[in-house]
Amino acid sequence: MEGKKELPAIGIDLGTTYSCVGVWQHGRVEIIINDQGNRTTPSCVAFNQTQRLVGEAAKNQATSNPINTIFDAKRLIGRRFTDEIVQNDMKLWPFKVISASEDDKPVIVVTYKGEEKEFSAEEISSMVLMKMKQTAETYLGSEVKNAVITVPAYFNDSQRQATKAASTIAGLNVMHIINEPTAAAIAYGLNDMSNDRKDMAKNVLVFDLGGGTFDVSLVRISKQAYEVKAVNGDTHLGGQDFDSRMVDYFVSEFKRKHNKDISQERRAIGRLRYACERAKRMLSSATETSIDVDCLYEGIDFYSTISRAKFEKLNLDLFKNCINPVKRCLEDANMKKGDVDDVVLVGGSTRIPKVQELLKDFFKGKELCQSINPDEAVAYGAAIQAAILSGVRNNKDFTLVDVTPLSLGVRLYYGEMNIVIPRNSTIPVKMSTILFTAYDGETTVPFSVYEGERPIAEDNNFLGTFTLYDIPPAPQGQEKFDVCFEIDNDGILTVSAQHIGTDNKKQISIANHSGRLSKEEIDRMVEEANNYKAEDEQHKKAVNAKLALQNYAESMLDMVEVRWNKFREFLNKRKS
Repeated sequence: MEGKKELPAIGIDLGTTYSCVGVWQHGRVEIIINDQGNRTTPSCVAFNQTQRLVGEAAKNQATSNPINTIFDAKRLIGRRFTDEIVQNDMKLWPFKVISASEDDKPVIVVTYKGEEKEFSAEEISSMVLMKMKQTAETYLGSEVKNAVITVPAYFNDSQRQATKAASTIAGLNVMHIINEPTAAAIAYGLNDMSNDRKDMAKNVLVFDLGGGTFDVSLVRISKQAYEVKAVNGDTHLGGQDFDSRMVDYFVSEFKRKHNKDISQERRAIGRLRYACERAKRMLSSATETSIDVDCLYEGIDFYSTISRAKFEKLNLDLFKNCINPVKRCLEDANMKKGDVDDVVLVGGSTRIPKVQELLKDFFKGKELCQSINPDEAVAYGAAIQAAILSGVRNNKDFTLVDVTPLSLGVRLYYGEMNIVIPRNSTIPVKMSTILFTAYDGETTVPFSVYEGERPIAEDNNFLGTFTLYDIPPAPQGQEKFDVCFEIDNDGILTVSAQHIGTDNKKQISIANHSGRLSKEEIDRMVEEANNYKAEDEQHKKAVNAKLALQNYAESMLDMVEVRWNKFREFLNKRKS
């Protein structure tokens, strides 16, 4: 199978803070090194007066250009501007986010080449995905079109659709959207099954705490079958939140020492956040570290220290919040702590000692599995799935059974949520329910689709609405409707309703709901992405040409200098 001349398929872990790409090659997964020699790439995009920067180049200039350096796009993707989470995050970001008035979508405003530009979270994410695509193409020496993309298990339908749109803008054909902890479980399983345990079935809890999202999945692994039993998590909890607590702490300290409030100074906050992130990483191995920022604000240098104990105290409530989804996941899977054979750590934030301590205590001293690289495991599993789907890797009875993270249903007349597909249902899945007219003489029946666990529909995440018309007038409850929910392998939802006894039927693809990108918008963004790529190439050529000219000029000067020295020696000899 590996000899087939097909375009290679890659696996991409599109992370909040860092992204990673892998490919199946020579009988194993290769995590691809980027142009800076690193195995992960910052999910960061920056704009300046001359060019667009993506990855390390963008992050390295973040402190000097914070307003035009975009990070955390994953926390915006698939959300509305009025979302409470978005409103809270905006207070922490140095870049500007506004509302696209027509559909309440958040857009990011930057200055690029002297002009104000607006970008959706999908566009920024597509730039990161395109960077990963180019990294893979450079390594493989061939074009890459097909990819398996990962998302947090607790991402809702809007966020999954937005991620898929970002992939399309980046020029990728999404073979499959796979949950991050499920991908990590595949990576763990491949490693574990190679250790002479092929006949042993195991219950594995994947604890995935990254830069911006947190997931817990319970996976039953037997031979090469991976069956997800339950998922839980928080799409807004991760390393960035721990950094923010440190930033707030040092902002207060700066105010106390110098009587100056820098909380609204974007450049200062950006530089302080960068220092706090480095300090957080240091505290995973050291018990104390320092914060040192030259000219933080109005020429004032800022120096301070922070201990691991203080860092843990600042974030203790957030660390404890990581345990609650573990409890809920076990309950949904009808398992006890003792039923879990292995607890696998995934995501850079699992390196924090206090997180490991709380998790170990919860499982009564059980040793945590750290046999797989927490930064690369998700991309590793995605690459395996990409190889299987493309036919490059033999399936060998490999089966993957995932679940839907949230309940899905419709709003009833009095506002209640009528659940059609319960959370943790195996996907793909198709379920239906029978609904009746709510009052006498009803001729039009609306169906509003929601996602979540709250009993009142409007307290959940609104996905879309559609209406059946031309219903014959009749007494309340006499006319019946078959409402069908269907979720595909990527976790994407389609809902239909049919008036029973007639051909009157209406279907909604949630992808087309307002707030999502339309086909026309995606096509426009694809064209713009290609234009930005061309601009980047043009700038690169100009820089290389300038460098070549400088090298040529310097070599000419060196040659002239050598010849002049020889001529001067000749004249000196003549004189003597």
